[in-house]
Amino acid sequence: MKLSEGEFQKKVIKYLKDNDVWFVKYWGGSKFTKEGVPDILACINGEFHGIELKSDGTSYNETVLQARSLAGINANGGSGYVLRPTKTPNPKHPEFDYYCLNFKQWKERWFE
Repeated sequence: MKLSEGEFQKKVIKYLKDNDVWFVKYWGGSKFTKEGVPDILACINGEFHGIELKSDGTSYNETVLQARSLAGINANGGSGYVLRPTKTPNPKHPEFDYYCLNFKQWKERWFE
């Protein structure tokens, strides 16, 4: 079953809570918020993470602003990436330094 981005977000947030990870869900879209900020900002094992959540649908890709923000996080010693339920496509904007993970890869890399 394909998860919507909202359903996937709930799954990721539950996993972060279950693992006692500090995080904040960033709510963009108003005149008072910065564009391109990742959906979830977290501190995992002492490292800053900017996590842009996307569903597995082919039409749901990161924007140029999101890619630029993820690359900025990586350039400053954090981890900025796109997280999807099961798919791991190549970054949509390869001119920026960021990467994509699926949920299983993410758990293996940061939590196991």
